[in-house]
Amino acid sequence: MESDNRVMEQLEGMVDRIVFNSQKGDYSVFRLKLEGQRGMATVTMYGPIPLAGQQLILQGCWIEHVKYGSQFEAHKMEVVAPASIAGIEKYLLTTSEGKIKPSAIKKLVKHFGLETLDILEFSPSRVKEVQGIGKKTAALIAQVYRENAEQRQIMNWLEDHNVSGAYAGIIFHEYGSSSIRRIEENPYCLAQDIKEINFTVSDAIASSLGIDNDDEDRIFSGLDYQLVRLSQEGHCCVPEAYLVETSAKLLHVRELLVHEVLQKALSQGLLEQESVGPKVYVYNAEFYEAERYVADSLLYLKKTAEIFPIKNVSEQVKKWEKHRDTELAEAQREAVEQALTNGILVLTGGPGTGKTTVIRAMIDIMEERGLTILLGAPTGRAAKRMEEATNRKAYTIHRLLEANSSDDEEPFAKNEEDPLEADAIILDEVSMMDIMLMSAFLAAVPKGCHVILVGDVDQLPSVGPGSVLKDIIRSKQLPEVHLTEIFRQQGTSNIVINAHDINKGRVPFENMKQKDFYFREINDSRLVEDDIVHMVCDILPSRGYEDIDEIQVLSPMHRGPCGVERLNTRLQFELNPPEEGVAEWTMGDRVFREGDKVMQMRNNYEKKVFNGDIGYIQTIEKNKMKVYFGGEEFVEYEKSELIDLQLAYCISVHKSQGSEYKVVVMPLVPGHYVMLQRNLLYTAITRAKNLVILEGTKPSLITAVENDRTRMRYSLLTERLCEEL
Repeated sequence: MESDNRVMEQLEGMVDRIVFNSQKGDYSVFRLKLEGQRGMATVTMYGPIPLAGQQLILQGCWIEHVKYGSQFEAHKMEVVAPASIAGIEKYLLTTSEGKIKPSAIKKLVKHFGLETLDILEFSPSRVKEVQGIGKKTAALIAQVYRENAEQRQIMNWLEDHNVSGAYAGIIFHEYGSSSIRRIEENPYCLAQDIKEINFTVSDAIASSLGIDNDDEDRIFSGLDYQLVRLSQEGHCCVPEAYLVETSAKLLHVRELLVHEVLQKALSQGLLEQESVGPKVYVYNAEFYEAERYVADSLLYLKKTAEIFPIKNVSEQVKKWEKHRDTELAEAQREAVEQALTNGILVLTGGPGTGKTTVIRAMIDIMEERGLTILLGAPTGRAAKRMEEATNRKAYTIHRLLEANSSDDEEPFAKNEEDPLEADAIILDEVSMMDIMLMSAFLAAVPKGCHVILVGDVDQLPSVGPGSVLKDIIRSKQLPEVHLTEIFRQQGTSNIVINAHDINKGRVPFENMKQKDFYFREINDSRLVEDDIVHMVCDILPSRGYEDIDEIQVLSPMHRGPCGVERLNTRLQFELNPPEEGVAEWTMGDRVFREGDKVMQMRNNYEKKVFNGDIGYIQTIEKNKMKVYFGGEEFVEYEKSELIDLQLAYCISVHKSQGSEYKVVVMPLVPGHYVMLQRNLLYTAITRAKNLVILEGTKPSLITAVENDRTRMRYSLLTERLCEEL
């Protein structure tokens, strides 16, 4: 993109349509119909997103994009009243968001012409003069316009205070007509009340209002913000001294002042604390309650299990072995017996240690006694794997708990008041569950129900706060069986053997007899990219892996050489290149094309598609994209919803958790150094069923194997289970 010798110009025109807008609402691409019969221009702009039909005066410069051609890069935008009948009509259609029928808007504009907006602004009662518009519609039109005017007022106020006006809509939704008054009284209310707005936005407004750095509301908001930031690193709580130190640096104030505000917040119950010996830990109230609830619920399950109507449990297990012509190992047999007699059981073990066989035995014996069993897992693909392994219906935990839409105050319909209906619940891949999800699940467990938590504690921890599975095991307070004996493929699979070796800090080896585990040593990151593309597009298909769904490229990082973004771009170009007659949609610098392999990036309960689900784009029409994720129906997306998708020829190791693929290909290069850890490598190779191919430098492989210093997560779940608090 050219950037030299650019001349600042001014453009004026009407917004014809929005081509793209970012999820954060701070960047847009739109088509502008220029004044004076001058045609159309494509405009890119960082800032509040305009509305179709708005009349704009833009200041900026023309640039030549290598792919998209001539574009106007706007640096400043001024909104003026639409200057044409068509502009007013389009503007009102856009701002009404479907609340007012297009026919009513047409009648309104036809009647008042260019005076329409002035009438709505200063004499809204005159709308009743329009033939065919009744009192209710007239009142609705006036209300919608008034609300939009108030939003515009908030937008202008924010812009005057050096904050993006894109926040105007969510602020108005929260505070209504009193928005500006509320913000002026305490700008930090925004960070506390609106999840999309963080402390830095509130602080920018406060600074423009002249609020002092030592202001108590500012310091409390900064403390709260710092706790949220640390929770995003996996912590449920933080040592008091560390919280004070880091918050003081963030706020540029004295530690003593932060400490004083913190003590006041603790005394008022705005934050929570726990003491372990001489150390004090501070909690966000939400995580404090969740951690306490999880500990109490697990101990309750341990102490109050109902006895299943199964006499002589060990004999029943022996009968199952005889019926299935299977001999369980001692630890497997113990796990089945414990699940039938204890209210809670933790079953752990690495790949190939027979966890699935144990689960099948549990299910068969329970079902034979007429017991109701529910199966669940944190992700859609993990639930699907569980379903295939047990030949029973399995659900994501969110679906099991009947998750509500994001607008509902209560995230799940199933809870203590309306629990699940089951005698036993078996959850797989529990290492992926954070403290909040575990708390929500345990709240929905009915009294007397047995719970079996299954997982591999050596995998990557949950994305959210806490190390629930690890903390439970560390406490040694709940019944646990750890499977260690390898069974898969009679113990001969290199994937399984090497996974266990990596877990013990040993560099994996290649056994040519099995040909299922390879390390290709390449010392240049660019050549690694080239070789991965060649491997996926040419070599693997020549060896029978022709379906791209069988092959998954995993990368430790999103950006940089051999990162998710670069590999996706290259693999898309080779596997699904642009072709005449093949439709595509562009979003920023990303292209989605018919036939592309894509991944859903967040749970969407209305569409019934979930974070981590992988599908294929079937068709792209004028306003709809259809994606097939399996099952009977396609999932439809509008262009504005593309933010929920990413290409999935390559995905991150974190996103692969709970999934299984026939072939895993993974780069290991020096640029990934910050992410090269033993549990990440272990998680990646245990996703493969038939074949693992690692490509990169030997030092990078050794670093990943030897680095077992997983980042410590602050949590007191272990101490609570030991009843030390």
